[in-house]
Amino acid sequence: MKFVKNFNNNAALVSDESGVDWVVIGNGIGFGKKAGDEIDESKISRRFVAVEKNIELANSISDIDTRTLALTTEVIQIASEKLQTKFSDYQYFALADHIDFLLKRADEGIDLGQETVRWEIRKLFPKEYDVALTAIKVIEKKTSMTLPRSEAVYLTYHFINAGSDQTKLQDTIKITKLIRGVIAIIEYQYGMQLDTESFNFNRFMTHLRAFMVRHICGINDESGSELDRSLLELMKAKYQTAYETVLKIGTYLQKQAGWQLQPDDQVYLTLHVWRVTHRQNSSNTDDETKQLTTDK
Repeated sequence: MKFVKNFNNNAALVSDESGVDWVVIGNGIGFGKKAGDEIDESKISRRFVAVEKNIELANSISDIDTRTLALTTEVIQIASEKLQTKFSDYQYFALADHIDFLLKRADEGIDLGQETVRWEIRKLFPKEYDVALTAIKVIEKKTSMTLPRSEAVYLTYHFINAGSDQTKLQDTIKITKLIRGVIAIIEYQYGMQLDTESFNFNRFMTHLRAFMVRHICGINDESGSELDRSLLELMKAKYQTAYETVLKIGTYLQKQAGWQLQPDDQVYLTLHVWRVTHRQNSSNTDDETKQLTTDK
């Protein structure tokens, strides 16, 4: 491959023997090179076909710190292995830009706030969050910096975006905010704080996320035929407070997302609300609700 031009010392535009142009990333890949010089291909850690979009992206990171590109490559290798996902060219550049900004914040002692470290991310996306914590440790080790825990949340969003085959980053953020609102309604209605470590809470989170992904993606629930409407009447009578809470949740989701709860949604949500507020420390399921909840 022959050198064409530098974006910075670690990102360059090169041309192969077939005349195909590439954007290549590597430590010192373009240092001291002139047009037509051969490059050391062993230094290449990542390459992109030099389509217009990738050239624009490479130009956008031309002022990124040298250590950032190496860190980005290492973090992506870790995330790709642990999450079994592949990062697109755009996601690589986006993550590089994010890590660069993260390091600048750390240099300046800026913490975006511990309030951003919420249970939603850890509960809804545990694998991605664990990888983000690992990435934070790698970055701290390589840079001798101490990063605030809040940074793990923002890295988690990048890993979710890379691995999602249905939802986009903005949809993930939307789901997180909506679930936060749903839990706030439940805690207000019952005057209690839910145990986010309980079995029933985790099961509720799984149900809520699946429910919201279906709505965002316009996917019909094909788990079975519609429930007998008499079950909803049973829920109203047996779990009155839980059902009334679900009605408030329905109003909230209608206002915030334009979603309408169907009778079967109301049945399952009523069961989950009752269980998460009455049996937080139990991993068992009531005999009378076992068959219903195992289907969702």
